[in-house]
Amino acid sequence: MNKDTFAFTFIIIIIIIIIIKAQWNVKTKVIPVIIATTGTISISFRKYVSNIPGKYEVRELQKTAILGTAHILQKVLM
Repeated sequence: MNKDTFAFTFIIIIIIIIIIKAQWNVKTKVIPVIIATTGTISISFRKYVSNIPGKYEVRELQKTAILGTAHILQKVLM
């Protein structure tokens, strides 16, 4: 991700946070959870995801990312 794309993404996230706070009058917290298109995760992934309530399986999240990538490639290449 280049600097311009990162800056744009960061601005969009800040705007979404402001909208959520204004509409629902709630506190918000940004949790950086990123899964690469190949399913790779960062070293701190489990620490961040543990802050999200609910049940999840890391392997299932990785599988979803990989299948999403495969679906996009299938649409583009066929």
